[in-house]
Amino acid sequence: MTIAPTDPTIELPLGSPGWRRRLADRIDAMQPRRLGLRTRILLMFGLGALFLACFLAATGYSFTRSSVVNQRDKAAIEQAYRNAQVAQNELSTNNPSAQAAVDRLQSLGVARFAIDYRGTWSASSPQFGPDSIPAALIQRVAGAGTPSRMITRIDDKPVLVIGIPLTVTDATYFEFVSLDDVSSTLRSVLLSLLFAGFITTLAGALLGMLVASRAVRPLGDAAQAAKAIAGGRLDTRLEPSDDPDLRVLANAFNDMASALQARVERDARFASDVSHELRSPLMTLAASVEVMLARRDEMPERAQAALDLLVADVIRFQGLVEDLLEISRFDAGAIRLNLEDLLVAEFVRQAVAVSSVPTTRLEVTDRAERVIISGDRRRLARVVANLIDNARLHGGGDATVTVSEPDNEGEPLAHVWIAVEDRGAGVPPEERELVFERFARGAVAGRRSSSDGAGLGLALVDEHVRMHGGRVWVEDRVDGQPGARFVLELPAEEVGV
Repeated sequence: MTIAPTDPTIELPLGSPGWRRRLADRIDAMQPRRLGLRTRILLMFGLGALFLACFLAATGYSFTRSSVVNQRDKAAIEQAYRNAQVAQNELSTNNPSAQAAVDRLQSLGVARFAIDYRGTWSASSPQFGPDSIPAALIQRVAGAGTPSRMITRIDDKPVLVIGIPLTVTDATYFEFVSLDDVSSTLRSVLLSLLFAGFITTLAGALLGMLVASRAVRPLGDAAQAAKAIAGGRLDTRLEPSDDPDLRVLANAFNDMASALQARVERDARFASDVSHELRSPLMTLAASVEVMLARRDEMPERAQAALDLLVADVIRFQGLVEDLLEISRFDAGAIRLNLEDLLVAEFVRQAVAVSSVPTTRLEVTDRAERVIISGDRRRLARVVANLIDNARLHGGGDATVTVSEPDNEGEPLAHVWIAVEDRGAGVPPEERELVFERFARGAVAGRRSSSDGAGLGLALVDEHVRMHGGRVWVEDRVDGQPGARFVLELPAEEVGV
């Protein structure tokens, strides 16, 4: 049973390990990425400051609005009652007249009012007449005789309408109080609070950046120290701190680094001691094999076959011991390069000629013929020989060495590429870092390795190239054919330019 996906890249049997891995990868890709510690601290302070600013702004605005509105309401009601008393006095005279009341109020500076006297309305202006008063307010004041107030909108502006029944006469008094000044005041207060909230949030974010920087700095120091240890500086340690919490981290890291350094040095000494101890009996064995080879023709056929196997194993054993000695020198930091200027094309030709497969095909571009590298001739020749041996062992014996420049036409030449291609099974992408590790004979060995080799050849290639300031990687063949392509990139310069 197979899945029929809409994505053509998924064509694996349902339930197979590859299908499950692809599904897990897609689920992981859909999950949100976890924020870093610095970002989380910054967000914590920023959001905390924003919440605090919003809370204080809302509380302050609510208190200010209540205070301003209450004061305005109280003052307006007191003034309205005084003005209503004036109107009632005018309507209580021997010759009561609503117009006299209007004139009297206007003379006192009252600009917005209306009077209902015995069913007849008189107003300071047509804009503030009975049509501008809510019907519910008129019914409550005139019908029920209850002083009331209500906020309405006149010309799209908020207005407080205060209604007061005049008890001595058959009349009601309505006064209109503009709330524009209150709205303007509250708007100014709101803008001030928003600006203060913005400043508070910004200050909180800046404080969060400062705190995050100080909090993450010890982690950065630990990361730098760990990177230095990974780069081979095993004596790197963290400075002790006065902070009790950081002191625990520093002490634990230093203890771990000390234990790691002791373990690595112990392993390096072991490899070196074993290699040195093996050299003496190996030399004796090699000398004995040479004596036996001198009389090979006198031996029976079966003895000759056994001798040939013994010679091959002695040669492989010698190579393994030499590789172990070289690795131990790297670990001990005893490698010293004897640098000289090398014409890369001529050097590679010589290195191929003295390798295990001197007939290996070599291709050199025209520009690479004029390229010079600075390197240790013996060690770089060992690098080329190891790659050719790797191609011979794992690539069916058909290898091609190419010397070329990176694809950077029009730019000054800074590097040169030395590539070795084989026609083997290739190296899967997920294992292309593993092949350069020491004794890498895991999943890769099942496809690329035979009984020859101990997994040190490519590790030595990587060590030598890095000491020369270059790098090495493995990729697919550029022509699309099955096989692997190992590429050395070394610093170089072009002569005659």
